[in-house]
Amino acid sequence: MMELKWTSEALSDLARFYEFLAPVNQEAAARAVQALTVAPTTLLNNPRIGEQLFQFEPRKVRRIIVRQYEIRYETQGATIYLLRFWHTREER
Repeated sequence: MMELKWTSEALSDLARFYEFLAPVNQEAAARAVQALTVAPTTLLNNPRIGEQLFQFEPRKVRRIIVRQYEIRYETQGATIYLLRFWHTREER
């Protein structure tokens, strides 16, 4: 059975999103962070659903888009590591 693990960078990204959005609309910020927290659970049943990012080979790094956010993750055996979250408009 697959398992999700959050990296400290991914958790920091969520906190950064909330801190950016909350001064404008705290409820919308909470909804966005909640959606981004729940979305990766779909990977448990289908970890290969995301687009593979070949520049990270031999690592198996993929990405999915949720709302306007990119979630990067890596599979290692039965573990899915959530690596980073970005808004699609962010410079990175």
